[in-house]
Amino acid sequence: MFDFLDMENVEYSEWVPAGALVKSSFAMVSLIVVFVTFAVFSFSKALAVEDILGVLVAWVVLAILVLVFYNYRGLQIKISDQRLSVEYGRFDKKSLLLNEIVSCKKTKAFGRYLGVGVRVGLDGSMAYTTSFATAVEVTPKAGRVFVFSSKNPDSVCEIINQRKPI
Repeated sequence: MFDFLDMENVEYSEWVPAGALVKSSFAMVSLIVVFVTFAVFSFSKALAVEDILGVLVAWVVLAILVLVFYNYRGLQIKISDQRLSVEYGRFDKKSLLLNEIVSCKKTKAFGRYLGVGVRVGLDGSMAYTTSFATAVEVTPKAGRVFVFSSKNPDSVCEIINQRKPI
């Protein structure tokens, strides 16, 4: 896929990994599948076809979860002299021209989006959140408000606010 930032100078780049809640939830589900598999094969004297199919389904679900977790393991923020680009996994990408941004401010993602991931807020805004920590809220001239997680929201907004037209 063509990336506009390949042709522009990237002034700011940040990787925001998935939060502890997401990582621990994934680890817990993985451990449960492994434990159940061990229990089924260790404590069953005669395995029924249903037991084997159940374990197989659990491992297929775990494989799908591994792919989803890998895809959404974090988001990449890039700011060039003309554009803000946020990529959350392979399929969710948002790009805004800096001169189309009306405002940028630090915000909290907790409560407003009822979870992490690609979310639509109760107010109609769109969010890419990796945790319930700090985030950046960008309001474009046209379209919906966009919120994304950041470890350095003050720095991101400072750069964006310097580039937007007065």
